[in-house]
Amino acid sequence: MLPDEQASPEQIAALRRMSGQRRLRLAEHLYWSARKMKAAWLQTQHPDWREEEVNAELSRIFRYART
Repeated sequence: MLPDEQASPEQIAALRRMSGQRRLRLAEHLYWSARKMKAAWLQTQHPDWREEEVNAELSRIFRYART
């Protein structure tokens, strides 16, 4: 992990104050936001693709994603 990717002490403290349920909702929101951004990028790269093709590629990308 790069230094600028690490959470600051303030971010860590804020996350620790959150309930588990709130952290889970936040993670879910981030996941769906990432999918929307990736879908928009795919559509710009492949304007001829149908929605089904974009969704299939999204599924493939997120299925094999690594952190």
